[in-house]
Amino acid sequence: MEWGRAMRELSTAIDHLSVEDPSEIPRLQLTEQLIELHWQMARLQAEIARRTSVRRPGR
Repeated sequence: MEWGRAMRELSTAIDHLSVEDPSEIPRLQLTEQLIELHWQMARLQAEIARRTSVRRPGR
């Protein structure tokens, strides 16, 4: 997937989350969402770390 498209999709997903009112989500569903959000956040942090550690040859 092309970088710009991936970032737009990520941004759109975050926008969708931001308009929800968590207090209106049933407790069990909220728990499931929190677990999934933490998994996805860990994946994103891993990709940030992977890109941070990239070094150009000769530098």
